[in-house]
Amino acid sequence: MFGAKNTAIIAKGGMPVSQEDADLLKFLEDSAPKVCVVGAGGSGSNTISRMSEVGIAGAKLVAMNTDAQHLIATKASKKVLLGRVKTKGLGAGSNPEVGEAAAMEAVDEIKQVVEGMDLVFVTCGMGGGTGTGSAHVVARSAKEGGSLVIGVVTLPFTSEGTKRMRNALDGLEKLKREADTVIVIPNDKLLLFVPDLPLNSAFKTADMVLANSVKGITELITKPGLVNLDFADIRTILEKSGTAMIGVGEVGNVEARDRVIAAAEKALASPLLDLRIEEANKALINITGGSDMTLGEAEAAVQAISARIAKDSHIIWGATVDDSLEKHGVRVLAVLAGIKSNGAAAAAGQEKDESLEDLDFVS
Repeated sequence: MFGAKNTAIIAKGGMPVSQEDADLLKFLEDSAPKVCVVGAGGSGSNTISRMSEVGIAGAKLVAMNTDAQHLIATKASKKVLLGRVKTKGLGAGSNPEVGEAAAMEAVDEIKQVVEGMDLVFVTCGMGGGTGTGSAHVVARSAKEGGSLVIGVVTLPFTSEGTKRMRNALDGLEKLKREADTVIVIPNDKLLLFVPDLPLNSAFKTADMVLANSVKGITELITKPGLVNLDFADIRTILEKSGTAMIGVGEVGNVEARDRVIAAAEKALASPLLDLRIEEANKALINITGGSDMTLGEAEAAVQAISARIAKDSHIIWGATVDDSLEKHGVRVLAVLAGIKSNGAAAAAGQEKDESLEDLDFVS
């Protein structure tokens, strides 16, 4: 368990803390899993800024970029300029080879940043130069240090051209070889929710989706829960798991017992993470509700998801109370892993889109 999580639980319960308990809490805090989020390139750095603004419990936020000016404008707890000699702080010119060379130039600094981390997220927008070229270098550095490594990346809009998509898919394959799990978010799917948004706003929406995905996983282990999840649970589900998806479904102001099932179905219906969920053989599920949520409801959400994925799947779940939710509201977050099909194929227009009628966007 996360040390701060246990402290919060004891404090909320009003329990007196004995010296023995204080010693145990100190031990937990000292041995708490260390989480680092690395945003590579322009999009990745934007994601780090977004996380800095909304807040993410218990994680170190690091921005890495070849563009010094963009890095100055990024909000992060740590910043790394890649390729001081190679690019002179002027960016990679949308060339992944330059981005990779810049990362290799700074590889010692990258290793220092991720050293000692238990969980490292590598997030970027695939298709450009810096993120595409450096993401796998960051992932390899973290993996060599013993970290669990999760990639969370977007694929470009079709309107950005075939060359950018080819670069993205090449970068994705390199990242998948280094990371334990890679979550792929096709930007084209954003247009299903916000088709009339200006392009700049659409990119901001992509950054928000990346940020919420990383925040959702991280806070599974850094926030108190009724049925707690911890780092060992995350490792069990996501270590060497290939392609994964995250879905979040939220239902508000509904008293009916099936509200959690509706939220679970929304989580599974997210087209942003375009994968065949029936192939998933691992699931990490967190159900969040108000003080009126029952254990039976939480179990119903787990059963609803279990029925949609592979038989005999390994499922770990937790439940959390959040009184800030809308009255009678519930939220279900599902991380599904062990998926063999490649969501990138659909993003590249190689698979036919399924009907997405009646699906709602949940941020």
